[in-house]
Amino acid sequence: MAEPAFDCKRCGHCCHGSGGIVMTATDRARLAAHLKLDEETMLQRFAERAGEKYRLRIREDGYCVFFQLGHGCAEHPGRPDICRAWPFFRGNLVDAVSWEMIQSDCAGVNAKAGHQAFVEEGVAYLLENQLIHQPGPEAPNALVIDLAQLTRRGK
Repeated sequence: MAEPAFDCKRCGHCCHGSGGIVMTATDRARLAAHLKLDEETMLQRFAERAGEKYRLRIREDGYCVFFQLGHGCAEHPGRPDICRAWPFFRGNLVDAVSWEMIQSDCAGVNAKAGHQAFVEEGVAYLLENQLIHQPGPEAPNALVIDLAQLTRRGK
């Protein structure tokens, strides 16, 4: 059996930085239920508005409010789709150069597997977990993926 193209090491690099952890209505409901809070309270405590979208806040150290060093996401079952999908984002799937660039930051990406194996594994994972979004004001842009484009690209 071939090695996986991605195997999360829980290093937290993807949990660092501002602005990227956007939440759809489904994400907000899932996280609030997981935290046993009503949605409004969850948003007040852990989120902020960014235009038309809500995103998780970051701490002063630049990490997501839920990241725990050595553990990963403290609220893993409730995490948003954008977190569930990493590193299978549109850019990394359609562009081999982007895929090569993430390898320096994400120890879980297996360069030996190759980009095509990464694409195949990623598309299967996204479909299986229903993580592909349609364009819209709340959609995480990295998860708005044209599967036909990937299919044409792979031929």
